[in-house]
Amino acid sequence: MAQDLTELKPQLGANDTRRQSVTVRRPVLALQPGTAVEFNGHPAVIERVLDLETVLIAQSGSPALQSVSIESLRPAQTGKINTAPELSTVTPKDWALAKKRLAIIQPFLRTQAKRAAIAAAAKANHRSTATLYEWIQRYTREGRLTALLPRQRGDRGLMRLSAEVEAIIAGVIDTKYLDVQKRRATHIYREIARLCERAGLTPPHSNTVRARIAALRGELKVARREGKAAAVQNFTLSEGSVPGVDAPLAVVQIDHTKLDLFLVDDILRRPIGRPWITVAIDVFSRMVVGFYVAFDPPGALATGLCIAQAILPKRGWLQRLGVEGEWPCWGIMRKLHLDNAKEFHGIMLERACAQYDIEIDWRPVKTPRYGGHIERLLGTFAREIHGLPGTSFSNPKTRGEYDSEGRAALTLSEFERWLTTFIIQVYHARVHSALGVPPIERYRQGIFDKAGGDTARVPSRIVDEERLRLDFMPLVERTVQDYGVMIDWITYSHAVLRSWVGARDPKDNSRKRLLVFRRDPRDISVVWFYDPELQTYFPIPYRDTSRPPISLWELREARRALEQSGAKLIDESAIFAAYERLREIEAQAQLKTKAARRARQRRVPTADRVEREARASRLPPEPLLPKDIAPFDELEDLS
Repeated sequence: MAQDLTELKPQLGANDTRRQSVTVRRPVLALQPGTAVEFNGHPAVIERVLDLETVLIAQSGSPALQSVSIESLRPAQTGKINTAPELSTVTPKDWALAKKRLAIIQPFLRTQAKRAAIAAAAKANHRSTATLYEWIQRYTREGRLTALLPRQRGDRGLMRLSAEVEAIIAGVIDTKYLDVQKRRATHIYREIARLCERAGLTPPHSNTVRARIAALRGELKVARREGKAAAVQNFTLSEGSVPGVDAPLAVVQIDHTKLDLFLVDDILRRPIGRPWITVAIDVFSRMVVGFYVAFDPPGALATGLCIAQAILPKRGWLQRLGVEGEWPCWGIMRKLHLDNAKEFHGIMLERACAQYDIEIDWRPVKTPRYGGHIERLLGTFAREIHGLPGTSFSNPKTRGEYDSEGRAALTLSEFERWLTTFIIQVYHARVHSALGVPPIERYRQGIFDKAGGDTARVPSRIVDEERLRLDFMPLVERTVQDYGVMIDWITYSHAVLRSWVGARDPKDNSRKRLLVFRRDPRDISVVWFYDPELQTYFPIPYRDTSRPPISLWELREARRALEQSGAKLIDESAIFAAYERLREIEAQAQLKTKAARRARQRRVPTADRVEREARASRLPPEPLLPKDIAPFDELEDLS
């Protein structure tokens, strides 16, 4: 979350439970000389980065320098950091404006820019030099695109374009702009305005149309306006050379594959199926920066969790798995190479990446030259996996008479441990044929050797880890009632929702306000509520905390069982009763069916699940608000 819940307690008083300013920590920790930090609760300054795990710091009042681990540092507190808004609440117009501002200041973010250059850029964009300096400071301080949103606007009073106007804009751009005649944006706007006036609609502002055009993918523009040959020439990536790969995390490629390996359940050690893996690789060094393994087919959740793991430090992950070694990869990648699979497309994934200044490059499907590095890595994994018990090999001919399911021996958690060990102790440490050095050595060279002795290439560390994970999680929108909030027949409740009971839509007072909740489909016992006033998330548990944690798939399974049984009433009690009956049936059938064992495996505490349960155990106590506020059961219906 953007703030520790304990830091919020003094701010949530009886007079105002939402609007008080909150002192927070910077969301990123820049690992550069001169950065103010905290070590053991005391202020300090980074003097030098020694390696990927250690820095020298100077503490106030102490003349001696100390060598400390990067993990032990925290950003200095400040009252100037604005919390980030929920990405789904930002209007397309404001989002486009923030991206335009970032494009203006982008050349000055990674280098020491001269005032004359900033002044020239300000003049060219009809802004003052002071404004550009303010944007640079805001973005540098927060490290997120939402830092550049217009401050004078909130989420109130903003009108979205009607569906009719949106359809006209999309149609004219598709038929007139994306055409070999290469009409200018001015012509496109005039045509849109003409069609809107003919239909009796208010035309959009010209800047809105220009923003829609600017948001079009480069490959699409070139292919439609200049032909496919020109698009291939301008955007094709060869396997041996990827443009712009000049440092670690410059380009990260992500892909999925179904593994040639049968895994077993944790209870009876019997085969339950082949898992899917989502992997992220740093093209510069060939380091694996993140992965995610599950039995479910790849989707937005797998992609988001893989990206989040790639960005965040790995020490906690290694400790939970009990794996010795170092995995010093963290930080926000400059560009992601993704294929055109549907799980890589979507507004929320695109916004989450834009929020952290991650550029997305989609590559056509079935074109290995666009993702040769990740393809080679997956091939390396496949060859190693073929030596494990339970491998299905790559084809039946190679498998021969080998009994893949009968030889299966590893559980999901054990395979995670094996794969992590292979990555950090073998793959990262052995010489890579294309690099001539091990990936870990190439990674270190890219950070230190080419930086001329300074630490300009050391990635900043994300401190707000929970918020980053949530930004890549699925979301739902619901109104808050006097009993709390209901999502898929399950009721959630906590005192922090009290202020939003019966809240009205700021754009239409006749309607109730839809609020954002995010959840992890693997464990829906807790949802995360986004408070638009405090601009932060709060964990909201089941209203009935005696209910067992379940996954979204288990909830749907229980509901389907109720429908098939002809149940007349489907509510929370009926769903959990059906869930318990299904578990009893599963317990009886687990000796006979793989499907039942696979269902059980989805509830096995892998490293991710252990982490989620640990977070759930740290839920804030119910009396976050003053004691004189009644619980939901005793509140009046304000709707």
